Amino acid sequence: MDEVLRQLEATAGEVFERVGPATVAIGRAPRGSGVVVAPDRVLTNAHNLRDRTTQVTLEHGSRQGAAIAVDTAFDLAVLEVDVGSVEPIEWAERAPGVGAVVFGLARGAAGTRLSTGFVSGTGRSFRGPGGRAIGGSIEHTAPMARGSSGGPLLDATGAVVGLNTHRLGEGFYLAQSASSGLVERVAEMVRGHVPRRAELRIAVAPPGVARRLRRSVGLPERDGALVRAVEPDGSADRAGVREGDLIVGAGPVGGEATTVTAADDLHQVLGSHDPGSALRLLIVRGVDEMELTVAFDDPDGSEGDAGEDAGDAGGSAPG
Repeated sequence: MDEVLRQLEATAGEVFERVGPATVAIGRAPRGSGVVVAPDRVLTNAHNLRDRTTQVTLEHGSRQGAAIAVDTAFDLAVLEVDVGSVEPIEWAERAPGVGAVVFGLARGAAGTRLSTGFVSGTGRSFRGPGGRAIGGSIEHTAPMARGSSGGPLLDATGAVVGLNTHRLGEGFYLAQSASSGLVERVAEMVRGHVPRRAELRIAVAPPGVARRLRRSVGLPERDGALVRAVEPDGSADRAGVREGDLIVGAGPVGGEATTVTAADDLHQVLGSHDPGSALRLLIVRGVDEMELTVAFDDPDGSEGDAGEDAGDAGGSAPG
């Protein structure tokens, strides 16, 4: 047992020495943490930002950072900031399994903290700032204080297996897994691009509201995603979607539709559609059923922040 503890102690020290300098604080308070992912590029959670510019504190002092890419749908932001000679992190080649030892790093007002824990679950989900469900996350037991979100979760080699994002309470924390999708998304953001996605540009009511509202006005109860707002000249607006419509199905044009009962169902369907494609929506308007075809904008290689459809009420719990 003593040998195991000495080995864990040595590993923790090596991880701290390797990645500690790349772990930064975000904001003056600070509000969160971040990590250097490329020369003069810092990755953090989008919910840690209040403005396009923010203070970034490293081991050797504070700098002003400017957001060059923000993706609120996946709660990610990349800042451009002078990090000097700090070495960027390395991404892990594979995800840790349940029981794996992991190390959490965060930088607060008192300096950099390291904590140790175990992976307690995988494939977890949480809601991002816009209410969208973000899946595939790692649940772990490394104690993380407030201001830790945006900091790295590491394996025993010091490679990043996830980005700490969401406190569950009672000793558990969620980290976005460093999947190939996340690594590719971050690589695009480092270049100042936000990966574009098909977007309806609508807001829908939480589950259960549709049934209550339809009952209150004498309409037959029906499960579905109730449209409570439509962005003018957005893809859904151009297709004829209106406030008060009940979306009960969605799918590819000419293909089978997926039953829709909540915003998460729409997000799942939209995830398989690219900008420039089309989507078939099954709508109930009053008592009339209809089918609408939504044509999504082709981004034409344009850059800039990607917005997101507003989903169910309720955001993440920043750490």
